[in-house]
Amino acid sequence: MNKKQKKMLIRIAITAVMLIALAFIPLTGIWQLLAYVAAYLVIGYDILRKAGIGIIHGRAFDECFLMAIATLGAFFLAVWTKSGDYVEGISVMLFYQIGELFQSYAVGKSRRNISALMDIRPDYANIEKDGKLEQVDPDEVTVGSIIVVQPGEKVPLDGVVVSGNSTLNTSALTGESLPRDVAEGDEIISGCINMSGVLKIRTTKAFGESTVSKILDLVENASSRKSRSEAFISRFARIYTPAVCIGAVLLGVAVPLLRMAFGASAQWVDWVYRALTFLVVSCPCALVISIPLSFFAGIGGASKEGILIKGSNYLEALAATKVVVFDKTGTLTQGVFEVTAVHHNELDADKVLEYAALAECASSHPISKSLQKAYGKAIDRSRVTGIEEISGHGITATVDGHSVAAGNAKLMQKLGIEYHDCHCVGTIIHMAIDGVYAGHIVISDIIKPHSAEAIARLKKSGVYKTVMLTGDARRVAEQVAGELGVDEVRSELLPGDKVAEVEKLLAEKAPKDNLAFVGDGINDAPVLTRADIGIAMGAMGSDAAIEAADVVLMDDDPLKIAKAIRISRKCIGIVRQNIVFSLIVKFACLALTAAGITNMWAAIFADVGVMILAVLNAIRALRVHNL
Repeated sequence: MNKKQKKMLIRIAITAVMLIALAFIPLTGIWQLLAYVAAYLVIGYDILRKAGIGIIHGRAFDECFLMAIATLGAFFLAVWTKSGDYVEGISVMLFYQIGELFQSYAVGKSRRNISALMDIRPDYANIEKDGKLEQVDPDEVTVGSIIVVQPGEKVPLDGVVVSGNSTLNTSALTGESLPRDVAEGDEIISGCINMSGVLKIRTTKAFGESTVSKILDLVENASSRKSRSEAFISRFARIYTPAVCIGAVLLGVAVPLLRMAFGASAQWVDWVYRALTFLVVSCPCALVISIPLSFFAGIGGASKEGILIKGSNYLEALAATKVVVFDKTGTLTQGVFEVTAVHHNELDADKVLEYAALAECASSHPISKSLQKAYGKAIDRSRVTGIEEISGHGITATVDGHSVAAGNAKLMQKLGIEYHDCHCVGTIIHMAIDGVYAGHIVISDIIKPHSAEAIARLKKSGVYKTVMLTGDARRVAEQVAGELGVDEVRSELLPGDKVAEVEKLLAEKAPKDNLAFVGDGINDAPVLTRADIGIAMGAMGSDAAIEAADVVLMDDDPLKIAKAIRISRKCIGIVRQNIVFSLIVKFACLALTAAGITNMWAAIFADVGVMILAVLNAIRALRVHNL
């Protein structure tokens, strides 16, 4: 509990003790009234003050006003009827404050549950001066500076490792506990925790532009984007509160006057009491508190899992997602080309790779890098001479005195060498050594380990159509789509074509269904913006992703897409449960009160009870880890 909550708990305890004591102290007359007024002021002075401020500023019709009128009215009735029953008015205020304390604690619990994410904000950065480390504010570190991050410290700014190697804990950003190894030359982002070695990092962004700052800003401002459910509650409250006040006036004044007009007894005490009870029951606390709390808890729970949702409006839209469109490269596949096979080789496969890597050693093309990576040893360029690149065909070179040709089928045809076609999908590098065919190497983009499972989970979650968009050749695209279980594939697309394809899919879907586009967030900004929901995957450090997308997944795992949808649906389900439950109970209690069936004790129990149940239901939205 915070200081304010502890103070309220003390006030509740003092009031309860005073009520118990007054039940055994034989006070009468003015002394009895003053004693009960003192107990009332201990528990309700802040409500009276807020009600007064609301009236002064033209905002009279709020819950403080309703509670003040109802409880003061109960005191007035006790004085008017000379019954001396002041306990009811104080008890109403006491139970109301207990409910408010409970609600405050629940909101605090929600905030504490996402405090782990807020803990990624670094307190300082280490700058080395005169052989000593000096702690400075991260805002003061300029781009290009060298900072030192010691074991156990947070990485304060984005940058590149210039010396050292270590393991990073990225759980605060990604929601996953799997550590990430970094070494010299690796990019590193702020918010991670250095777990082992000392790192020296050259900063590439100012603190205000760093990943940690953008994430914190995104989460902190998420509550400013209201959902339709929250907008409905705001509109409802503006109409509902004045309406119940008018209803109370009609019960307390109009009904007795009508009875008098028809010659019946006015029964002022009975009808004024009903009107006051009607006001107590009418407080829309459960709705006003639980709906925003549900969204806050849902966004907070998602944040802990490395899923950043920019506002409750996007959370609500995500829940209605029925069509998911994927970019292929970097989203469903790793976007990194690797050697996957060596076929039709007479020589040992490792020897074929060695010749290919040496022949390609002067090239910076991704295919050349893939070959060098597969070779896995240091390249001795002294072994290679006479490198000649034939545009659109490949490379010829002399390796260890042997003539080596590495390239596509056109190169083999050009050199007059018979070759074998490959049945696999990918980039095929045909090899010839001393004019004799030596086999071919298959290089392809690797499918992410969880991509197929992610597609299956989306379908279990109610997504009825999955589509893959790619610029790859049709044969490559169809093989990947077949392996993953994607419903439709549209291939050989230029970047601008993706927007047009999404436009077509938007026109085909049902009006109430939403379409989500999932991309890497770097080259897909126009499509992310055009879709009903833009989801950026693997966006750690990607400015374009955080800016363009509505939902940002902080790691590369496609399973998080289905999880984000399930989190949103759980949250929206809780919101709807609270709205229906609160309104049914509220209107039932109002009807019973107007009919004189319930008293003020029952009314406050109903009001506070519904609020507590709604709040308890709302904080369930925090529990998303096992979804």
